[in-house]
Amino acid sequence: MFISYIIILGGNMEIGKEVFEFKEKAYFPDSDEIKLIDLKNYRGKWVLLTFYPGDFTFVCATDIEALMEKFSEFESEGIAVFVISADTVFSHKGWVQASPRVSKSKIPMIEDPKKEVITNYGFLNSETGGARRGMVIIDPDGKLQYYSIFNDALGKDIGHIMFALKGLKAIYNAKESEGHICIVPAVSKSTETVKTMDVDTVKDIGKL
Repeated sequence: MFISYIIILGGNMEIGKEVFEFKEKAYFPDSDEIKLIDLKNYRGKWVLLTFYPGDFTFVCATDIEALMEKFSEFESEGIAVFVISADTVFSHKGWVQASPRVSKSKIPMIEDPKKEVITNYGFLNSETGGARRGMVIIDPDGKLQYYSIFNDALGKDIGHIMFALKGLKAIYNAKESEGHICIVPAVSKSTETVKTMDVDTVKDIGKL
């Protein structure tokens, strides 16, 4: 059984609740195509949706480069990866053509010029009008399981993202007996190796 603790976040987001579903155009760098992304079509898959302030910026290019280094691993884990900003698909395409880092990307780039997705997910920066830097992880049931927003100057730790995804998948797939829960203990340094623990919610109180 997958236990989801409800935590109220920005926008209309709550951990353990279904996310805001959207239909938006995306630029696919590997095929040089613009396609419609309907989030409903990704039910049954894990989705990593990463938000960034804008195209043609500095840290954002390194985010995409780092995500690409693990892209094949994301694919092998059955995880759909998208990046999103308030820019249009045409701006995304121009950035891919201009940036040495972003030009290597295969990650679909979702547009949100109306800022509906950014606003509903709680990522709208009221000062700049763009998106704040962060990410969400959505489980196969369309429910939010991870949410983070941080300083725009801080790039993403892709090792941690992979750890979080693998950990959440392990918890989601765990076959728990009555009175037991599956947990992923904290780690003191970045790692992609996930170790789970079976916890008796009565007998193990105060023993960890």
